[in-house]
Amino acid sequence: MAQPDFNDLAAFAMVAKERSFTKAGAKLGVSQSALSQTIKALEERLKLRLLTRTTRSVAPTEAGLRLLEAVAPRFDEIEAEIAALGELRGKPAGTIRITAGEHAAIAALQPALRRLLPDHPDIKVEIIVDYALVDIVAAGYDAGVRLGEQVAKDMIAVRIGPEMRMAVVGSPAYFKRYGVPGTPQDLTSHNCIASRLPTYGGLFPWGLEKDGREVKVRGEGQLVFNSLALRLSSALDGLGLAYLPEDQAIPHIRTGKLIRVLDDWCPPFPGYHLYYPSRRHSSSALSLLIDVLRYRG
Repeated sequence: MAQPDFNDLAAFAMVAKERSFTKAGAKLGVSQSALSQTIKALEERLKLRLLTRTTRSVAPTEAGLRLLEAVAPRFDEIEAEIAALGELRGKPAGTIRITAGEHAAIAALQPALRRLLPDHPDIKVEIIVDYALVDIVAAGYDAGVRLGEQVAKDMIAVRIGPEMRMAVVGSPAYFKRYGVPGTPQDLTSHNCIASRLPTYGGLFPWGLEKDGREVKVRGEGQLVFNSLALRLSSALDGLGLAYLPEDQAIPHIRTGKLIRVLDDWCPPFPGYHLYYPSRRHSSSALSLLIDVLRYRG
C-alpha cells in the first residue's frame, strides 16, 4: 500500500477539525476542489473512507476519527517546536490557539492581547469561543480559559483574574411593569432570560447563595441564549431579568439603564484560570502571553 505523505495527512487533519473543505482550504491556502482531490487520493491509497460528505456537512468516519486522534497532536507538536525556533532569532513567534467562554475572551484575553500584540508582530492568536469543556489536547488547542473550579487536575493552571461575582439585573421599565423580586424563589414568577450551555446539558442554573444557604434557580422566560451580548441587550431592552457577570452589568447600573436586585445573594467565586497540558512544551509565544495574563492582585 502506498504511504501518504505529510501534506496529505495535514490536509486531512485540517478538514476533519474544521468540518469544512471551504474553511480548511482558506486556512491552508488551497482551493476547495484541490483539497477535495487530495483527500480523495488519500482515501484511495489507504483504501478507507475517512470523511462522510453531504451537501451541508463534512464529518470524520470511524476510521477518520482514529486517524485524526493519531496525527493531529503530532502536527500540533511539530508546529509548536517550529514556532519555538523563533527563540533562536530572539523574537517569540507562532500561533497560539485558545478555547474560552465568551466572557473570558472579552474580560480576560482581549485586554491582554491589546498589551501584547502591538510589540510582537510575529505572534498570532486564534481564540475559539466555546462553552463546552473540550479536551484541549485532542482538539489541538495550546491552552484554555475556564473558571478555576472547572480546570482538570492534570493541567497546569495559572490564575489570570480576580474573584468574580454575578448580578441579577433588569431595566427600570421591566421592574415598573412586573415588580422587584425580594427572594430567589420570586424569580420563578419573573420573565428570566435563560442560557443554554453544552457544559450543563440544559438551562444554566442561576447559583444564588446567602448565609451558607445555596439556591439554584433555573430561570425561565420567553428568551434563551448562549450569548452574553444577547442576554445583556435583552435586559437593556426590558425583555426580562438577566444573570450576568458583574463587570458587564456595572457600567449600565451606574447610568441607571439597569437595576440590580438580590445583590446579597451573589457571593464571589474563583475567577478565570488559563490552563495547558503539563506534558507539552510551551512555546515562547505562549509563555509570553501567560506572563502578560498572570494575575498579580
